[in-house]
Amino acid sequence: MLDHVGQVNVFLVAGLLGPGGFLAPDGTPDMARLRAVLRERIAELPALRKRAARAGRRHHWIESSPDVEHHVRIVEPVDGLAGLQNRCAELMGQPLAGDRPLWEILLVPGATARGPGVVLRIHHAVADGMTAAVIVQQLFDPGKPGEKAGNEPHTRALAEAPRYRPRNDPRRTLRRLRIGLRRIRKTLWGHDLGGTVLLGERSANHGVAFLRAEIEALESKVRPQGATVNDALLGAAAAGFRAALIAAGEPIPAWLPVSEPVALRRRGTAGNQVGVMLVRLPLGEPDPDERLRLIAAQTREEKVQARDQGTLELMRGPIGARIMDRLARRQHLVAGFVTNVPGPEGTFRLAGAPVVALWPVAVLAGNVRLGVAAVSYAGDLCCGIHFDASNVQGDVFAQAMGDEMGRLGQ
Repeated sequence: MLDHVGQVNVFLVAGLLGPGGFLAPDGTPDMARLRAVLRERIAELPALRKRAARAGRRHHWIESSPDVEHHVRIVEPVDGLAGLQNRCAELMGQPLAGDRPLWEILLVPGATARGPGVVLRIHHAVADGMTAAVIVQQLFDPGKPGEKAGNEPHTRALAEAPRYRPRNDPRRTLRRLRIGLRRIRKTLWGHDLGGTVLLGERSANHGVAFLRAEIEALESKVRPQGATVNDALLGAAAAGFRAALIAAGEPIPAWLPVSEPVALRRRGTAGNQVGVMLVRLPLGEPDPDERLRLIAAQTREEKVQARDQGTLELMRGPIGARIMDRLARRQHLVAGFVTNVPGPEGTFRLAGAPVVALWPVAVLAGNVRLGVAAVSYAGDLCCGIHFDASNVQGDVFAQAMGDEMGRLGQ
């Protein structure tokens, strides 16, 4: 399932819980109540009731009743939010048990003074980011009408699936074929990047940092410039990459290519249905507003093309996925990953306990040493930065990215 030592292909989301429901006013959990609620939800989610079984060189799914005592459990306490970040970093290197359904919900005491943290892990073999977001919404309760987690001036609904154009247009078919061949050639032989600290064999020392920025403030600042919140995310990531390269003593390239998944319309039962958009971050441009404009000009075209083209050609079957997995370990096409998943319209409760904050954490695949994941929640754009702490100064990246998000939100 394309897991490797130090690389576990899981969708991870971390949150903070407040008193209520299964959590007493002092934060003490009633685990029996929590498990009883989740047991009912799991009964309605087939993806969480299957495990992978080997059949020759391949795997297939078989029905498996989850042991809720194992899948929903308390772990060792941590020391505040920094401790929760460190725990998430450790979990990104720990595989899920292969003889069970590939998911777990962990309660993490000590994340805040008022309540514990919560961590949900779902293997990417089960779901991509969009599918996992839907599973989260089905496992958790919606918040009460009008309820806000912190300051909630505005939220984004889950994005509607893009509509497909008619498929009987010969010109469109030829164009898709031409683009597909170009994407395969670039995947196999692309070498846009030279040697950089951002690429290479990764250590087992993971790091995670969390950031938040108010969506309404970001929108009001970037929309007049013809940009979106996602463009602002990419612009802030550009500031982070720039700072990390300076800290490593490397020259700043004019452009730094990164990969961003693009949601496709759900078709059939496949759990992973995403396209790929390559965005060249203009690190050589010193003016951050001009960087934002250049990014927005790219994404307007690249997003449409990525959706029209569909899943990356070499990821449309198990053989291609294995080829991609091998190529990714020595690729020099992209320097990082950025992913942005739209969140719920309101807030969540877990068995009655309010979820007061939420952050996603992206997988580091291939030879990439830093990735950014974002989700909209309670009026904020919530970002998780995942990095190889032995090779990349992720704290420098996070500081610069946070500063840029703060500037854009002023």
